Amino acid sequence: MSVITKTVLLLAASNVFMTFAWYGHLKNLASKPWYVAALVSWGIALFEYLLQVPANRIGHTELEVGQLKIMQEAITLSVFVPFAVFYLKEPVRLNYLWAALCLCGAVYFVFRK
Repeated sequence: MSVITKTVLLLAASNVFMTFAWYGHLKNLASKPWYVAALVSWGIALFEYLLQVPANRIGHTELEVGQLKIMQEAITLSVFVPFAVFYLKEPVRLNYLWAALCLCGAVYFVFRK
């Protein structure tokens, strides 16, 4: 498996955990005090870090740190939008498309030779 593929898969998995850590409590822990949500989120975020740190170490063998960051942001949006729509039942908004197009531009510019 290539370095890029490993990096993308690890970052995608880490983003699933981080999205749940950041936003899952809005649905599951809404009636609990904020500090309970924070502690649960920290617990979930641990798993995100266990995937994100190796992803960046592996990716940095072939990619610049700016490329890693923009890749991570693009992956974040591709994880966040389905999460918001299917899990939190938020409406699909045209702004998601515009944000995705802006990120595609960022990916293009950071990866062009």
